[in-house]
Amino acid sequence: MIKIITVGKIKEEYLKEAIKEYTKRLSKFTKINIIEVDDEDFDINKTLLKEKENIIKHINEKDYIITLEIEGNQIDSIEFSKKIESTLNYNSDITFIIGGSYGLHDDIKRMSNYKLSFSKMTFPHQLFRVMLLEQIYRSYKIINNESYHK
Repeated sequence: MIKIITVGKIKEEYLKEAIKEYTKRLSKFTKINIIEVDDEDFDINKTLLKEKENIIKHINEKDYIITLEIEGNQIDSIEFSKKIESTLNYNSDITFIIGGSYGLHDDIKRMSNYKLSFSKMTFPHQLFRVMLLEQIYRSYKIINNESYHK
């Protein structure tokens, strides 16, 4: 199973539709569970702490945790598919964590089994969720030797 824990809710309909589409496509390969936790609006430290508490409630001991961090590893789609495939050989659940506007609390980063970065650029969190789902879908297509990836 793939679980995505993300700070904040999707507001734009076009992004909701894209998420719905990739979730539907992925259902052929795996179960997807998207968990939205509230984004907080305090000072940076209090916000990160509260978001950490909200995230931790949804993490299980058996989860293989991949945090999305700007300072994480940058890999291509083929490497990403290999990472997913090899991880699922030993763990039944992969949990991706997308932080809020201040990123992730250091305690969450320390829990991470793998730190992943899509780019050194900053993306809107709502759009990033679609990008992550698309890359997960692409990975499953690669793993299953199905056409899609170019």
